[in-house]
Amino acid sequence: MYRSHTNGELRLSHKEEMVTLAGWVQKTRDKGFMIWVDLRDRYGITQLIFDEERTPATVMEKAKSLGREFVIQIKGKVIERESKNANIPTGDVEILVEELEVLNQALVPPFTIEDKTDGGEDLRMKYRYLDIRRNPVKNKLVFRHKVTMEVRNFLSKQDFVEVETPYLI
Repeated sequence: MYRSHTNGELRLSHKEEMVTLAGWVQKTRDKGFMIWVDLRDRYGITQLIFDEERTPATVMEKAKSLGREFVIQIKGKVIERESKNANIPTGDVEILVEELEVLNQALVPPFTIEDKTDGGEDLRMKYRYLDIRRNPVKNKLVFRHKVTMEVRNFLSKQDFVEVETPYLI
C-alpha cells in the first residue's frame, strides 16, 4: 500500500494506529538521539519522529541522510505530540517511525518550497514544477480546476457538447 492516510488528515482520534504515509521531506531537525522530519504532500504536513530508543538503528541511519524534497514512504504509529503545534491541523500528533523507504532522492532545490519563498519570479518560473508544490500556487490551481468543472457540468446539463478539434497547421 502506497499510503493509508494523507499528511493533512491525522488527528488525536487516530492515536495508536499504524499508518503508512508518503510525501516530500519539508525539513529535518537532528538532535543526534532524535530526528524530527516534516513530511509534506498536497494535503498538508505531518511531523515524523525517529527516536534512538524506539526506532531501529538502520532506520535512524537512513533518517540522518534525508535531504529537502526527498520523496519518502514511512510506516509508523500515531502518537500524541509532547509540544503541540496549533499552526497546523495535524499539530497534536506525530508519527513514531518504524520503517522508512526513500522513494527518490533530490538535489537541494534552488529555493525553499514554502508559502513565502526566497526565490524570485524568474527562478520560480524556471523551476515551475517545484513552484506548484507551494500552497499559494497549488490552491490557485485547485480553484481553477473546480471552476472549470462547474462550468463544464452546467453546460453538460444544458445539453451542450464539448468538442475538441485537431489543430490546423
